Amino acid sequence: MADLETMVDGSRVTVENFRIERGKVEEFARAITDPNPVFRDGAVARERGYDRLPAPLTYARVSAFPRYRADGVEGHGFDLGFKPEYVLHGEQAYEYERPLQVGDVLTGTTTLTAVYQRDGGRAGTMTFAVFETAYRDADELVLTERATVIETENAVQDTAERGETAADSNDADSETASPTTGFESAAEDGPAVTSLDELAVGDTGPTIVVEAVTRQQFVKYAGASGDFNPIHYDEPYARAAGNESVFGQGMFTAGIASRVVTDWVGLESVSAFGVRFQSPVVPGETIIASGELVDSHPDDGVGEVALEATNQHGRTLLTGTATASVDG
Repeated sequence: MADLETMVDGSRVTVENFRIERGKVEEFARAITDPNPVFRDGAVARERGYDRLPAPLTYARVSAFPRYRADGVEGHGFDLGFKPEYVLHGEQAYEYERPLQVGDVLTGTTTLTAVYQRDGGRAGTMTFAVFETAYRDADELVLTERATVIETENAVQDTAERGETAADSNDADSETASPTTGFESAAEDGPAVTSLDELAVGDTGPTIVVEAVTRQQFVKYAGASGDFNPIHYDEPYARAAGNESVFGQGMFTAGIASRVVTDWVGLESVSAFGVRFQSPVVPGETIIASGELVDSHPDDGVGEVALEATNQHGRTLLTGTATASVDG
């Protein structure tokens, strides 16, 4: 730990020439099962107030591709000595100055903001690292991303244990609290809510259902996002690391959950979005994502939404929050 602690507050440019491309935006939207035409139809985007196609809330994940990484940079840009097969994604959060749009060219600077350890039970000692990446265009800050990654001492043996491990980690001084399938969504008709006066605390948004996810969907998400950890699609690799099977990327589930809020209030209204990963999704499971308005300040036009994604048996895959400014 002493060596890791010396790296805290270090910063480096990790992302260069991150160009938001039209074809990639559409590919990413399809990978998270989002049919919203605002991500692929210029006329729809213009009707909703954009001069260029916007990108989904979690699109910054695409900066993982080697062509966007600064020279010599891998991952978050810090060599912490973590073993990839024992690394879990604990949390992910975003603060938006504005939506990403096609044509943006961004630079990302990453700071290691914290490292610490906790006892993970059967998973052994858990080492946490918290990274903050600021994405800027030529003129201004566009997006701030915060990620918590966890290295476990031992492999997490099954999905139930993974869920317990993630839940335990989030209770311990976390620094980032904050399709070819069926779905129910307002996406095709545009955002249903234009003012918080239309809502009351306790109201629920659209429910997004992605049935019987497959390994192919994990591969498609890898190809769209740049997350090529073989633990998500290589069965022998996943089993050798002590897992029962491959499992989906946490950000795949997060992308699906993001559809709840963007379908409900519109992408442009979202100023913050964050998730805590509780349990991974495995092939054959169904993802059910939902949201509820838990706080509302109509005078300021700001509302807080609590998000949850579960499988068909009610096991929580992730929880999250979103802040929306809906002032009509």
